[in-house]
Amino acid sequence: MFSPSGAAGSPAATPPTRARYWVVVFAITLAVIQYIDRVCISQAAPSVSSALDLSKEQMGWVFSAFTLAYALFEIPTGYWGDRNGPRRVLLRVVLWWSFFTAATGWVWNWSSLVVTRFLFGAGEAGCFPNLTKAFEAWLPTRERIRAQGIMWMSARWGGAVTPYLVFLVLSVMNWRLAFLVFGLLGVVWAILFARWFRDNPREHPSVNAAEAALLPERPASSHFAVPWRKLITAPSVWCVCGQYFACSYAWYFFITWFPTYLLEVHKFDLKSSALLAGLPLLLGGAGCFLAGALVPRFTRRFGHGGLIRRLFGVVGQGGAALCLIAATFFSQPLLAVTAIALASFSNDLSIPCSWTTCMDVGGRYVGTLSGMMNMVGNIGGFLSPIVLGYIVGRTGDWNLTFYVTAAVYLLGALCWWLIDPVTPLELSEESAA
Repeated sequence: MFSPSGAAGSPAATPPTRARYWVVVFAITLAVIQYIDRVCISQAAPSVSSALDLSKEQMGWVFSAFTLAYALFEIPTGYWGDRNGPRRVLLRVVLWWSFFTAATGWVWNWSSLVVTRFLFGAGEAGCFPNLTKAFEAWLPTRERIRAQGIMWMSARWGGAVTPYLVFLVLSVMNWRLAFLVFGLLGVVWAILFARWFRDNPREHPSVNAAEAALLPERPASSHFAVPWRKLITAPSVWCVCGQYFACSYAWYFFITWFPTYLLEVHKFDLKSSALLAGLPLLLGGAGCFLAGALVPRFTRRFGHGGLIRRLFGVVGQGGAALCLIAATFFSQPLLAVTAIALASFSNDLSIPCSWTTCMDVGGRYVGTLSGMMNMVGNIGGFLSPIVLGYIVGRTGDWNLTFYVTAAVYLLGALCWWLIDPVTPLELSEESAA
């Protein structure tokens, strides 16, 4: 049973409390920390490569070691959250990845760096599926897509400030000590989260009866059999995973090779490169926020919520493909960088729709489904830095990588058009029965 705070009698006796918004605050801060810890390696890459004498191909494998682990551990950590609740999982994975963020500064050669970044990625894999699981338990349906938009905006903006933040930190300490400093951020978050969060909002002392009445009846954790066959064979699951593959394949360029692109192709200095490296993530965050605000508004006005989500996905990924192609025609550096940043903005119009689709389609299996989607997406993210590293390393042609990425985006737009983003798996199971 929940403990009312100032509530007496029926849920209607007092206004609902707003404890659920603290879950959004915790999600925002963790998303920012996660992206700082993830993105700092790209800005530090020149220093790391120089210290360890790494080639572009080797650095591509360093970037992708994280993403491979991130992909492989998505389903296990999402399923773990479905079975045991997000609190236990989030505390463990945040402390795990924070340790390996610090450990990045302790490496001594290429092999140790690859292993450390792989173990770091295994921890970060639990973040967004379990935050989405927490949203599913703590937020009414009408508030979910906006919360996803705000959370992903914050994640992108955390990543956007990271290049310049790393530049400033590296101006006062070496890269090894910098990774230790970044690792401490997650430890502070975990302490505060452990004291406040409950898997079941009705057990939280700050949630009164009126707020509890707004929330889903389903408990945050329960024992059930995941319908693996349904997940593997459902067309919407294939499509939502396919579009996220395209999205992540393209997006990983921004947090891996983009600072190097700025230095080598457009000859920016280190300070200018650090400032401009955050521009795609800054505009990407704006795209997340805009989609989170507009999709529910358009749905209330016009209905057809599923169609509106699909249109945002198609326009987002199709528009991103066009922006990348346009960037190859600009010889003026700032115009090319602006076109690339607009590709990120367009890309991120689909992000809140992707994760809210997992919530609506997955239901009580949301952790598992969102983990599956993010796993497939990050297989794309794993391949992207390697493919780009080999294309540029062997041909020196950055434009070719943009054409390949634009083609992947167009396949993602096709997947979005084929998705049914609103019909729950449980409902389709009942219909089949």
